[in-house]
Amino acid sequence: MHRPGRRQLLRAGTVGAGTLGVGVAAIGLDRALRDPAASATPAGQSGPTLHGEETIPFHGVHQAGIETPPPASATFLALDLHRGVDREGIVRMLRLLTDDAARLTQGRAALADTEPELAERPSRLTVTAGFGPGLMECAGREAPRWLAPLPAFSIDALEDHFTGGDLLLQVAAEDPLTVSHAARMLLKDVRAFAGVRWVQRGFRRAQGTLAPGTTMRNLFGQLDGSANPQPGSEHFAKVVWIDDGPFAGGTSMVLRRIRMDLDGWDEVDRIAREKSTGTSLDDGAPLSGGTETSPADFEAVSDNGFAVIPEFAHMRRANGVDEGEHQEIYRRPYNYDVPPPADSTALSESGQLFVAFQADLTGQYVPIQQRLADLDLLNQWTTPIGSAVFAIPPGCAEGEYLGQAVLA
Repeated sequence: MHRPGRRQLLRAGTVGAGTLGVGVAAIGLDRALRDPAASATPAGQSGPTLHGEETIPFHGVHQAGIETPPPASATFLALDLHRGVDREGIVRMLRLLTDDAARLTQGRAALADTEPELAERPSRLTVTAGFGPGLMECAGREAPRWLAPLPAFSIDALEDHFTGGDLLLQVAAEDPLTVSHAARMLLKDVRAFAGVRWVQRGFRRAQGTLAPGTTMRNLFGQLDGSANPQPGSEHFAKVVWIDDGPFAGGTSMVLRRIRMDLDGWDEVDRIAREKSTGTSLDDGAPLSGGTETSPADFEAVSDNGFAVIPEFAHMRRANGVDEGEHQEIYRRPYNYDVPPPADSTALSESGQLFVAFQADLTGQYVPIQQRLADLDLLNQWTTPIGSAVFAIPPGCAEGEYLGQAVLA
């Protein structure tokens, strides 16, 4: 009888061991499927966090969605009131919106929700409402003087379908499915009172991608919002919240749709890109040195005598150093990327939904925007194509509706 050689025995042993391993693994998998407790996290050890279960309180002194951390996905809805809708109709609409927004943000289905399962994962959902001049007029209430279209800037190429609106709804969450469902539920609430004027959707990095508090990057690769006041601070409150009148506890909001010429930006070298902003692309530090949050030295000059941060740099223009003035706003922008028009040769139709909050729109935002319009090298690659201004009423307590302090 032929006896197997040593090499054959070793090969057989290896195959046998591999088969045994597969068998044991299969038994283990089968056991885990039959008995979930067998694969559960051991007692005393925490399992992975389900971000979908996280909530942000809806009721409060201020509306959520401003000072709260910006989530990954946002939809901005502008609505125009139907003809004949008066203050009574506006109040009914806001009561419906408030009730359903309070439910959805806490992971509970809206009253008329036909897909309640989609509401079970709120994913830090926030709903923020804003009033345009048309709503205030229909409600018979005096609007703040600044609640009007922005002045015409030389760089604007505004398109009507991204401009204006009587009512704004900002719907934002970490999960785009949550945002989509919530937006549809809220649109169902208002359809007897208002119709959609425009919809704009934006995105940021997903939750957990970067450490909390990290400044976002726009599609030019720039850190965007480095000079923001710190949420939760007294400084933030001074910059953002209105402190008197019916909108006390609220703020003003500017939303500008900025088209970005990414194809043209591709042709610009890194040095020129950094000169256009006055900051390092790597870490957002001013070109005069330091870190992202270091004060810029606008007096610094290079060895050849030129300003390190040029006169046309975005940072310099925004700061107003050459005009001897300085204003602040709170930026909460989102990126957008949609298919280019059929007749376009561009690779994409991309840009930013520039969102800014400030207590005094006329005294804070407008001077900054005017300086940027007058002399900002970034204007060579950016074009504002949409613009809207809204008054954000304060938050509400349980049993109240959003805007009650304004419309009462």
